[in-house]
Amino acid sequence: MLKISVIIPSYNAEGYLPKLLDKLEAQSINDCELIIIDSTSNDKTVEIAKQYTENIIVIPQSEFDHGGTRAKAAQIAKGDILVYLTQDALPYNEYTIENIVNVFKDENVGASYGRQLSYETTNLFGKHLRMFNYGENSYIRNKDDIKKFGLKTPFLSDSFAAYRKSALESIGWFKDGLILGEDIYAGGKLMLCGYSIAYQANAKVYHSHSYTVMEEFKRYFDIGVFHQCENWILKEFGKAEGEGIRYIKSEVKFLFENNAWYLLPEWFIRNGMKYLGYKFGQMYEKLPLWLIKKTSMHNRWWKKRTF
Repeated sequence: MLKISVIIPSYNAEGYLPKLLDKLEAQSINDCELIIIDSTSNDKTVEIAKQYTENIIVIPQSEFDHGGTRAKAAQIAKGDILVYLTQDALPYNEYTIENIVNVFKDENVGASYGRQLSYETTNLFGKHLRMFNYGENSYIRNKDDIKKFGLKTPFLSDSFAAYRKSALESIGWFKDGLILGEDIYAGGKLMLCGYSIAYQANAKVYHSHSYTVMEEFKRYFDIGVFHQCENWILKEFGKAEGEGIRYIKSEVKFLFENNAWYLLPEWFIRNGMKYLGYKFGQMYEKLPLWLIKKTSMHNRWWKKRTF
């Protein structure tokens, strides 16, 4: 029987952890190893975590890295399957973990990810994003599907994803030093190595955001930086623009279905800012550092960069 480790990176998570960890204790699979890797929170995060697990790793905030931090926990974990959650994700029911790991009975599956549902208070743009990326039907994809699904083929989200530890180790774990996208990086590497990626629609968590227009600009700036730094992803799986066109068409339809035609001006501005942010991100090497720090959502990352 496969052993399971649940890994949660945390920072100032006292508002999230009690609900999240209580939900994990109530899972149908209740013998999972739980690892909390904390970036030196200055609230009660570690104190709360100690009530649920002894496996707590504290690192300096300056050392947090989207890929490196998760890789550090992975190498310590005892599980054959590593389940990652972000601190603001909340399991939907007691079968959330069971449903995301069941697919690993298939030896070809290197990773899986679950369905993310929007919180009730999320704005319509945030709700549409969850509906667009996380549908009702499960599937398994491999590199033979690249021609049909392009950049969506290796899609993963570490807000709620699971990895076969041996598969993750075979690609050198998550890459250190990425501004974001360690999940897409891992998904792409796994797929090119012959592994499949599974989407488990019955494994559900609540996880969503209500980004402002400026936050969307900054987020897409960072995605552009990621794609520029890891341009092999676009070469192997296709450019992001095609998926973007499909997304904005779906979003405007969603607004009309919800009688939110009054949001069309914001829809136009929001998507224009996303596009500009992405394009600016791709040309970050030509921009002054002071401007980059104002346009990036992860501006601490730039302190480690020299270019």
